[in-house]
Amino acid sequence: MAEALTIVVVEEDRDRAMAIVDALKDASDCDVFVIGNSSGLARKIAAHRPDVVLIDIDNPTRDVMEELTLASGPLERPVAMFVSGAAGGLAQAAIEAGVSAYVVDGLSPGRIKPVLDTAIARFGVLRQMRSELAETRRALEERKVIDRAKGLLMKAKGLDESAAYALLRKTAMDQGRRVADVAEALVTAAGLLG
Repeated sequence: MAEALTIVVVEEDRDRAMAIVDALKDASDCDVFVIGNSSGLARKIAAHRPDVVLIDIDNPTRDVMEELTLASGPLERPVAMFVSGAAGGLAQAAIEAGVSAYVVDGLSPGRIKPVLDTAIARFGVLRQMRSELAETRRALEERKVIDRAKGLLMKAKGLDESAAYALLRKTAMDQGRRVADVAEALVTAAGLLG
């Protein structure tokens, strides 16, 4: 059995908040916490360490978007925002803040489960893409350092490119280190020796 989700609902209207909590409890196994005031939102969300955040706001302000961005919560967990109408340009700000789902025409109990599932799925896809992008950037940086180290070896020892790489690789194996780490050490040393 899957572990219960911890969900934070940001809703100022108490009756509406209770209706949302009831709909969530009917839709899935979850622990729900309600935040009734959006001031200090980042701190309040972080205190509950939720798996998902649902924000139901009639007219979100730029301050709310800023709080979401400051919380870095959208990068750590799915966030679904429900607004009552097209809030002039804030959809873009919400997406930039990391909101996984931006739903116009408010939150109705019948839509909670599909929107929740969509926000979680979209967040998973975006998290995977961010992870792959970070890994690709790291690999590219390592490749650049290895190429610089090969260039230094080629110049200093009169080696061709494959021999320079073979020397880096052999040194890494002899020292039980990665080729990128050996290359980084060589580039750093060459920089110090100037």
